[in-house]
Amino acid sequence: MLDIADELHRWVEQGRDFAVATVVAVGGSAPRQPGAALAVDTDGTAIGSVSGGCVEGAVYELCHQALRDGQPVLERFGYSDDDAFAVGLTCGGVIDILVTPVRAGDPVRPVVASAVAAASRREPAAVARIVTGPAESTGRRALLVRPDGSYDGGFGAHPELDRTVAAEARAYLDAGRTGTLEIGEQGSRCGAPLTVLVESSVPAPRMIVFGAIDFASALVRVGKFLGYHVTVCDARPVFATRVRFPEADEIVVEWPHEYLERTAVDARTVLCVLTHDAKFDVPLLQRALRLPVAYVGAMGSRRTHLDRDRRLREVGVTDLELARLRSPIGLDLGARTPEETALSIAAEIVAGRRGGSGVSLTGAHTPIHHDTPSAPTGRIGSVA
Repeated sequence: MLDIADELHRWVEQGRDFAVATVVAVGGSAPRQPGAALAVDTDGTAIGSVSGGCVEGAVYELCHQALRDGQPVLERFGYSDDDAFAVGLTCGGVIDILVTPVRAGDPVRPVVASAVAAASRREPAAVARIVTGPAESTGRRALLVRPDGSYDGGFGAHPELDRTVAAEARAYLDAGRTGTLEIGEQGSRCGAPLTVLVESSVPAPRMIVFGAIDFASALVRVGKFLGYHVTVCDARPVFATRVRFPEADEIVVEWPHEYLERTAVDARTVLCVLTHDAKFDVPLLQRALRLPVAYVGAMGSRRTHLDRDRRLREVGVTDLELARLRSPIGLDLGARTPEETALSIAAEIVAGRRGGSGVSLTGAHTPIHHDTPSAPTGRIGSVA
């Protein structure tokens, strides 16, 4: 739901009633992950997607039904080969979808309004909804959790449950995760086990491109396409200009290692070193390989890589630290142009982020979609 927050925020401000269908669980080769959403207003306008097209029509009708009767609904869609025209997933996966009406007067509306407002401002926030449990709880209420642990809304007459879910949702938010938690009968405080969907909205992950060269210009465009907040850093002001990098979010004229020492990075940050010049690369990589980031890649030929490896060892970089370095940068696509090289780098980043092997899917027996940390399932308060 928070992926379409900008549009939903406008709908809330305009006073529109709508229903939102959210993927809450997937199995097999499902096309979308938990948190993917489709929203439909009373005029029939639709935004978002839950399946890439397979079951969109059926979910659209479920949203209309929820708007008419005010009843949330949890529906499972899977693959069926009994009828070529049956509604289902042609990919063979299974998805569970929660449809929630968000109308004036519905208890869930103020929380949804606050959540989409925060997400549209690019402020971190998490929203939790009960997916399965007592009928009076499922999809009808929500809890908005902020990074400091404070929260709004709740699940009714069970403040202990609100505190439990808020604590777990804050952990999900800290990690930028969306997924479900299973709460046992004791933990739920309402006499039945619950499944809770937690959707997190966090600022875009960072891609920092060091080296204002033509390959960097192509990588900036690909990085933006993948949803990164992209910074270009180079010590040479004649190259690091807005004219050359119009799509970059930030352009920094500074020695790369000095900028990396003062800027904020996290476990989702990717660092792409395209300078292939030892006076820039060595102090930069010496710092980069000791940071808790998702990816560190460096451009250069295999000869450049061997020379760089030697220089890094001389300044004390360990074997364990060097093992994190992706060099020469990118997957082997036979790339030659800046655009092809940018695609090669992006492919390696995505493979690392999603757990892919980087090999061709043709003839392989590996899953097309991989389980990733972005969609965990937790269990708390379980009883034997």
